[in-house]
Amino acid sequence: MVTARVRRRRTEAVALTVALAAGLVWWRAGPGHLSMPTPPARPAAEGSLFAVGTGTGQLAPGSDPGVLPGSVLLADEGNNRLVVVDPYGRVTWSFPRPGDLAPGVEFKSPDDAFFTPDGRQIIATEEEFSVVTLIDIASRRIVWRYGTPGHPGDGPNQLSNPDDAIVLPGGDVLTADIKNCRVLLLDRTSRVPVRIYGTTTQACRHAPPARFGSPNGAFPMANGHYVITEINGDWVDEMDLSGRIYGSLHPPGVSYPSDTNEVTPGTYLTVDYSDPGQIETFDASGRLLWRYQPTGAQALNTPSLALPLPNGDIIATDDSNDRVIIVDPKTNRVVWQYGIRGQPGASPGMLNAVDGLDLAPPYSELVRHAASMGRPDQSSR
Repeated sequence: MVTARVRRRRTEAVALTVALAAGLVWWRAGPGHLSMPTPPARPAAEGSLFAVGTGTGQLAPGSDPGVLPGSVLLADEGNNRLVVVDPYGRVTWSFPRPGDLAPGVEFKSPDDAFFTPDGRQIIATEEEFSVVTLIDIASRRIVWRYGTPGHPGDGPNQLSNPDDAIVLPGGDVLTADIKNCRVLLLDRTSRVPVRIYGTTTQACRHAPPARFGSPNGAFPMANGHYVITEINGDWVDEMDLSGRIYGSLHPPGVSYPSDTNEVTPGTYLTVDYSDPGQIETFDASGRLLWRYQPTGAQALNTPSLALPLPNGDIIATDDSNDRVIIVDPKTNRVVWQYGIRGQPGASPGMLNAVDGLDLAPPYSELVRHAASMGRPDQSSR
């Protein structure tokens, strides 16, 4: 995100607790650190690129592993890493490990990461490092990059705070380029954008598709269009790859909308990247459908992304609280949590300014939309 992260540090005392879910017992394992007995391993899905989690799981008390359909990919920005965590809080994959990066290559500040439609690669935006990176999961190797690492700009092979890059089924990459006030469609075989939506030569403001007010997300929709979020002006737009705009609206009661996406046709999900923050759903007319905005000790601090789960729950990053949570909209209760609220760290069970997430295939954002993305009638070619 463009806004500097304002961090709050709190120490939360951890008492002996009996987990409500699955009858699992939790106990103290150091200051503010929770662990649980290792559950039976779930069989890995056929063709899975992730090992079955081993070792002691690390989740918050009362977390129910059953609410997740599979593992979750986390962009752990403050730790300069990506991690995949299973429903029990066991890390099954991470990047980069020692030796994963070629000499002289750096991987910094991944703020968002998504599986590709085929489920075999991960695309990450290193927002503060001005580059979009494609990583092969099996080999843990960088196989493609766009942008000049560490050198923001608007010229050839340059970006300035790229956000939420996604790979289309045909291989092109769509990414928001926040500080350049534009959205780019990139052909991975060249260094020349296929299309540029918006412009860097005029004021960053809402007038799509000619101009965008600091776009920070471009998410696929079931109808083949894309949801564009503009943080400068607080707009949400529906656009196809030809650049046609089908409508714009303000999410209700949100001061800093981030990464708006479609839950089902006509229902949208967004977060408010504020302190205190909120998560909400709304319809195509801008009418509020549901809001999660706890106060006091449970308040959200600059959440940046929320995604729907198959069971109707919502998974979200609580960035400056160093955790990922799942909320049950029926009860407005947190039913799963990875990370310790307000305690950044890199050891098992801990995160540092986590900013992005995606569900493992087949529930990942791009796999579930693969059939509708890049339809011939929306082609930009």
